[in-house]
Amino acid sequence: MAGAGLTGVSPAVGDALLRWCDHLRALEGVSEHTLTAYRSDVAGFLGFQHQHLGDSLGLSRLAQVAPADMRAWMAHERGRGLGARSLARALSSVKAFFRWLADREGFDATHVLATRAPKFERKLPRPLSEEGAQQVIAQVDLQAMEPWIAARDAAVVTLMYACGLRISEALGLTGADLPLPESLRIRGKGGKERMVPVLPVAREAVAEYVRLCPWAPEPAAALFRGARGGALNGRLVALAMERARSALGLPATATPHALRHSFATHLLAAGGDLRAIQELLGHASLSTTQIYTAVDSARLMEVYNAAHPRA
Repeated sequence: MAGAGLTGVSPAVGDALLRWCDHLRALEGVSEHTLTAYRSDVAGFLGFQHQHLGDSLGLSRLAQVAPADMRAWMAHERGRGLGARSLARALSSVKAFFRWLADREGFDATHVLATRAPKFERKLPRPLSEEGAQQVIAQVDLQAMEPWIAARDAAVVTLMYACGLRISEALGLTGADLPLPESLRIRGKGGKERMVPVLPVAREAVAEYVRLCPWAPEPAAALFRGARGGALNGRLVALAMERARSALGLPATATPHALRHSFATHLLAAGGDLRAIQELLGHASLSTTQIYTAVDSARLMEVYNAAHPRA
């Protein structure tokens, strides 16, 4: 990743973008996929401002970006068909870059940071029912021809549902994590660590996979292996879920991540504390977790409407 390739932007601005990305990678643990999205958002903003302002965009000119310049950029993005959700994400990237840059260059970024994101209706997660989640795990365990691969896939999806893990977190486990303890230390987004209880059903599923796996676990190697012994690719887990939902007649929303949504929704329905669920999921903000209260309410209304149809 380099600052080169930004038309109309001074070398100093291009270098600043590069250093910001290095900062996010090294100090905040941002993934390469997310970094690419952030850089693309900011580069698009810088390219527009170069055209809009009509001169080379240096650090001093960047520090003078006004509310009218921000409105012009947002109007341009909407005009080329960018949705409200995508524009809100791009604005968030731009604000993060300006916050970092202003701190280092000593200018006031209030005009940028005060820009309001467009409103959009946040999509609710689509969890599986408790029965549906159990059916998916059972189906995944039946699909692969090789018993050890079937056990592997079942262990991964069980961890995601029983512990609320992201697929990257499940696949990030190594042989050093064996045997799985009653509580597991998970490193999530941004390097944030949390302790997650591991239910007996998850420990048993992983133990069965380890028993059948042709490769002995190694402390520094991935716990979940591919057919040739390398680290398991998350796409293979998604494919296993695709086959399972097809066999069970489940909707396309029955993805690996839906198992994590199901974990949170079922805990909440059982009386779980929202703050505790936030900790278990590794959400930085409680507002992210609060969306599951809307999911629970939506499901309650579905049940009510089914039981009391309108005349």
